[in-house]
Amino acid sequence: MVIEPAASRSTGCPAYSQTLPREPRSAVVARRLVRAALTLWGLESLIDDATLVITELIGHAIDHGRLSSIRVVVSRTSENVVRVGVVDRSKTVPKLREDSRAEHFRGLGLLLVDALADRWGTEPYRWGKQVWAELREGESRE
Repeated sequence: MVIEPAASRSTGCPAYSQTLPREPRSAVVARRLVRAALTLWGLESLIDDATLVITELIGHAIDHGRLSSIRVVVSRTSENVVRVGVVDRSKTVPKLREDSRAEHFRGLGLLLVDALADRWGTEPYRWGKQVWAELREGESRE
């Protein structure tokens, strides 16, 4: 797998991104990208949560994206914070479901993202958006 460097953040930390097809099998590639970046940065303690979060964000983009591709972004915003995100061409802003009844199996991914991430949100673009989540090493979310 080739990891493409993206523009560096203002912290001087690197970022990685990859354009993938908007389909379920892309989650496997996205998890590899996240795992490789976190290992490279010495943030292995975040791998399990970050790979689960990126899987949920990919699922959201598959359900709501408009074009045939999405872009996965992994960046290190500070020494102990990583941001994972998925860019798609839809302007539909995700909303956290209030109804988490057991009979509804779809649409609960953002509840999981909310539980695992230190914070998450949406960065709107003129042509679409990025849904992102930040995970912090060394602190619990209590």
